[in-house]
Amino acid sequence: MSRYWAKVSNRVVEQVIVAEESFFETFVDNSVGQWIETKIDGSIRKNYAGVGFTYDAVRDAFIAPKIFDSWVLNEDTCQWEPPTSYPNDGNDYDWDETTTSWVLIEE
Repeated sequence: MSRYWAKVSNRVVEQVIVAEESFFETFVDNSVGQWIETKIDGSIRKNYAGVGFTYDAVRDAFIAPKIFDSWVLNEDTCQWEPPTSYPNDGNDYDWDETTTSWVLIEE
């Protein structure tokens, strides 16, 4: 059965591939780093790895790049969260980092 593997070098995901576990028995990779399993559903290592993600060995988690300075890392999910929750009123919003608030998308 095929699995997903992330190539991690200096804590950063450089590549994600699909391969059988037996692939690594004969695969020769002389580049720096290690191959770490990831799953699309995030059932291991908190999140599915993507290129540019960080691998935190202490948390055993893949963490996406931080997109806004004001967002904080949720230690349980290892996902970035805004300081203000997304409004639950059925409208669409964009994050405004200048005001650190959600701004209604005008149609």
